[in-house]
Amino acid sequence: MAVLLSYLWTLLLWSLGLCIQIPEELMQPPNITEQSPEKLVVFPTDDIVLKCEASGKPEVQFRWTKENIHFSPEKELGATTHINSGSFIITGNTSNFAQRYQGTYRCFASNRLGTAMSHEIHLVAEGAPKWPKEKVQPFEVEEGQSVVLPCNPPASAVQPRIYWMNSRIFHIAQDERVTMGQNGNLYFANVLTNDSHSDYICHAHFLGARTIMQKEPIDLRVKPTNNMIYRRPRLLLPEGLTSRLVALRGQPLVLECIAEGFPTPTIKWSYPSNQMQAGRVTYQNFNKTLRLVRVEEEDDGEYRCWAENTLGSAQHVYYVTVEAAPYWLQEPESLVLAPGETARLNCQVQGRPRPMVTWRINGVSLENLTRDDKLRVQGGALILSNVQPNDTMVTQCEARNKHGLLLANAYISVVQLPTKILTPDNKTYREVQGSTAYLLCNAFGVPMPSIQWLNRDQATVLQDERFVPYANGTLAIRDLQTNDTGSYFCQADNDQNRVSIKAHLQVKEATQIKKGPEDRTVKKGSNVNFPCLVSFDPSLNIQIDWYWNDQNIKDFYKEDKYLIKEEELTIISLDYADQGNYSCVAKTALDSVEKKATVLVVGSPGPVGQLELYKQKDFHVQLSWSPAEEHNSPIEKYNIEFEDRTMEPGTWYPLATVPGNETSTRLKLSPFVHYNFRVIANNKFGASEPSPDSEPFITPKSVPEKNPTNVKGEGNETNNMVITWKPLKWIDWNGPELKYRVQWRQKNESEWREVMVRASKYVVSNTPTFVPYEIKVQAINEVGKGPDPHIVIGYSGEDVPQAIPIVAIELLNATTVRIKWEPVDLNEVRGHLRGYRVTYWWVNSRWSRSKRHTPKTIIDKPASAMEAVLPDLRPYSIYSVHVQVFNSRSLGPPSETIKFETEEGVPDRPQSLNLRRLSDTALQLSWRPPLNPNGELKGYQLIYRPFNQEPEENEMTEFLPPTTLMFNLSDLKPQTLYRFQLRATTKVGPGEMITQEGSTILKSGIPTFGNISAVTSENASTIYWFPEEGQHDVTFRIWFKPLGDKKNLEPQHVNYSQKYYIQENLEPDTQYVICFYAYNYTDEMVLFRKMEVKTSGSDRMRLPPGNFATKSWFIIFISIIVLILLLLLILCFVKRSKGGKYSVKDKEDTQVDSEARPMKDETFGEYRSLESDNEEKGFGSSQPSLNGDIKPLGSDDSLADYGGSVDVQFNEDGSFIGQYSGKKEKEATGGNDSSGTTSPINPTHVTLE
Repeated sequence: MAVLLSYLWTLLLWSLGLCIQIPEELMQPPNITEQSPEKLVVFPTDDIVLKCEASGKPEVQFRWTKENIHFSPEKELGATTHINSGSFIITGNTSNFAQRYQGTYRCFASNRLGTAMSHEIHLVAEGAPKWPKEKVQPFEVEEGQSVVLPCNPPASAVQPRIYWMNSRIFHIAQDERVTMGQNGNLYFANVLTNDSHSDYICHAHFLGARTIMQKEPIDLRVKPTNNMIYRRPRLLLPEGLTSRLVALRGQPLVLECIAEGFPTPTIKWSYPSNQMQAGRVTYQNFNKTLRLVRVEEEDDGEYRCWAENTLGSAQHVYYVTVEAAPYWLQEPESLVLAPGETARLNCQVQGRPRPMVTWRINGVSLENLTRDDKLRVQGGALILSNVQPNDTMVTQCEARNKHGLLLANAYISVVQLPTKILTPDNKTYREVQGSTAYLLCNAFGVPMPSIQWLNRDQATVLQDERFVPYANGTLAIRDLQTNDTGSYFCQADNDQNRVSIKAHLQVKEATQIKKGPEDRTVKKGSNVNFPCLVSFDPSLNIQIDWYWNDQNIKDFYKEDKYLIKEEELTIISLDYADQGNYSCVAKTALDSVEKKATVLVVGSPGPVGQLELYKQKDFHVQLSWSPAEEHNSPIEKYNIEFEDRTMEPGTWYPLATVPGNETSTRLKLSPFVHYNFRVIANNKFGASEPSPDSEPFITPKSVPEKNPTNVKGEGNETNNMVITWKPLKWIDWNGPELKYRVQWRQKNESEWREVMVRASKYVVSNTPTFVPYEIKVQAINEVGKGPDPHIVIGYSGEDVPQAIPIVAIELLNATTVRIKWEPVDLNEVRGHLRGYRVTYWWVNSRWSRSKRHTPKTIIDKPASAMEAVLPDLRPYSIYSVHVQVFNSRSLGPPSETIKFETEEGVPDRPQSLNLRRLSDTALQLSWRPPLNPNGELKGYQLIYRPFNQEPEENEMTEFLPPTTLMFNLSDLKPQTLYRFQLRATTKVGPGEMITQEGSTILKSGIPTFGNISAVTSENASTIYWFPEEGQHDVTFRIWFKPLGDKKNLEPQHVNYSQKYYIQENLEPDTQYVICFYAYNYTDEMVLFRKMEVKTSGSDRMRLPPGNFATKSWFIIFISIIVLILLLLLILCFVKRSKGGKYSVKDKEDTQVDSEARPMKDETFGEYRSLESDNEEKGFGSSQPSLNGDIKPLGSDDSLADYGGSVDVQFNEDGSFIGQYSGKKEKEATGGNDSSGTTSPINPTHVTLE
């Protein structure tokens, strides 16, 4: 019975990890429960303790062997034993008493069911460790060389722990340069002067002996040098290029590479990574040690290390072979059988080398047992046929190779028992949806009972694939659903009986995190919120906890860092220490769910560590630094800056930029600078704080390496030359007392004149006008001269040009003319020829000879140009043009003014088109001619058709003479809306159309204005409105009534569809009342609207009557003043007309914007206004048009000649475009000759070639 229950217990452990408690009163074979380790080391202060404990029923008896010979511990002096225990203790009275007990021991535990045995126990006795006496000599090395300080601790069966310390019990700091090897030696890749100490002490801690020993102090003396030798790496450990070693399966593998060199080498590793599992390889000791945990047989191969610095590399290859102590592939398991069955115990082992396997029965080898035909060994298995109750036994399978021994005890028990279920009846199970429920039915019996599960209807549950039975009787129900709730029956039977139990299952709603935390990458100092929205079964209690790196936040809660609400966590002011894994855990009594998120805190790098300088030559230095903390964003670069505290304290200048994966660079320096360096790390989030300043580094003095740049020679007067240059920065002085040696001579002269100055300018006086000079400027300090300077050509001052271009005209089209000129004599330019200025202006129209002032337009062309194109001219007009040369000082005299005429063009559209209904089939059309006819008008073209019909359908055309401004159309369709289009024509062709709509529908009544506004000028007013739907062609009257003693105007008939009305001939500065009259439905004329407007004032001043201006003496006084002014103007005009008596410069000085200042190379002159800036405006007030097709109207010339602003443009070749703005003069006639191409909105633009 005991054997059977033990078997079932083992089976359940294998299947579900559940334990059956075997009743103590039942019989049980021996089972070793505790034993000493396979290797037991005993130190002089220790007792010998060998353990062997076992369970079993009947009571177990123990015996020992030593070297396979019976050993009785109770007979040994000082031995202590215990009843029912195989363990014993031997206490010695001498330090070396354990020596005679060394050997191999084994324990046997027996009762009448069989015998179990322990593994072999190897007892090793070790004496007290002793460090051999030795005389330690000082180690003397030169700065930068390598050195190895030996430790050589005493040998021990247990490896001691090694520490290097000084006499003050401080550990020796270790880094990439200074490292302790696995052998305990201390390795210096290169030594520094601060490594000099006389107390390097190696300490060895023997754990088993509980002893710490120390070696004699080692004196390390480092001789300083100013020229440390750079060396490529060399491996100090291991030696040679290759080595071979054996690693044991399951044990750690430790490889190390320690190198020397200068600069300090870094170590890299490679290994057969395709077979490595993640996390098994770690690097220690500043990357010099590779540690592989849990070696596997597939890990053998090449392991390579590299030592690298800036001068080269060295490498070593470890060839690793993996061997293994015996290990189980299939361990034999105890059997409980019924009489007549066959027992098979499988013992499958593996190892390198291949283990030898032997079988024992009750501790006795098969070779020493009587032959039994039922017993045989086949393929690593022990087979016993037709078992009977007297065949109950304990077997041992033992595997052995050179690396160890493997032992397993397994028994065969032959019994016959009725079925019994150990699981309690009516047990209730509670689980959640989607999980798996395990309903237990732990039954035993011999033969092994069969088990089946039934539902409440006594039908098998295995028809549903979610129900899975286990061999031990447990029923698993996967992916639980709410309808799985209910009762289930377990039925077990064998050939002796049948028993059953009932199990109850309750399925609850599963807990779910609907919205949980998600991975976040946030900047330092930010706040982050994590939600945790949970759904759960209402019959259960929920608990929500927040964790950081698997630690409950409640255990270290801080109010200023964490804010925990019911379903939300807020982390305040994140720092780098706050990053990690945050998780929300929702728990009930039945289940638990978790949602994790990773928080990465990013930001600018941490500060760079201490800087080190390695002195090389006078003007070079090697700078190295410790890498900055990345803060989860790779370092992109290091900026190296310097400061000279003697020249500019507190000002740092950039010196070099180094990639982010480097921490050392060689710097080229300037002479005579007191350098202090600092390093700043940069990533995409910004720059770090500057590193601490380096130690000062002073470079010696030297001669200047540069001369001043941008040397120029230009005159600002006609008889001098100013030599200027860009002075050297202080970092280029290279020494104290910096001066400049200035030399010059006229071109083609042999002798130089020179002067020494400290400033950056020198003026050469009394020079001829515009003469070339050779110039040199050289830097000199107290050490010597700079390099030979380059010769620069400069010129003395320029004078006003005297050259006059010869000009010709070529007409291209109606709006474009090409101006050509011949090259001028460069000697008459009297300076650098900077270009040509073309000035042109509109004189008048060819269809109207009225004259007035118009803006002048200029075009500046470079010196290489021989022509210019004048674009955007007014067709059918007369223009004037002249050309001037200019140098850097002034403009020259103008060429002869040439007049030219442009050809005819197409006319503008008519100014207005008005419609008036005459009858059901007739309309009257009236219009105003184009503002700019651009030629001789040949007539008008009228096109009309019914509204909303295609142009090809019912379209009619009328050609009317140029003098016609009114036309009656008859034979129209009644009650029809028409669209009318009218345009004027010249011999060139038709112009732009004006479009208007009108109808023959009779409309009466008072019109409704959706919106109405008025725009006034000095002599006119325009009224705009939006016609309402369905009120086309309603006629009404508009009457402008002046307030006060003013001339009355006649009322005007207006068609409602025309959307605007223009009232002309108004008085300036006058208030008008606008009255709107219409016929109501009883044909009675009624006033339906009023509004007031005021015209703008004029230039004329009105004096009130009766003041002193009417007195005769005042009139005579004013007349004399006017006469004197008239005489002065006449004299001025006569004087200006005599051009030979004035230089061009004097003429330019009389203009409003003079050209007196010199012009530079960078521009071809500037835009100039040659007339008065006093202008008249077209309107006194302005308001945008309510109809996009209608232009605001004032007087006829209001948009043509008012250039109120300057429009400056440049062509692609750099040519200058400008426009003069002049004062408008009142014309005698209407002004239909003014052009629409120039207006305040569209100023004159000249496009250059």
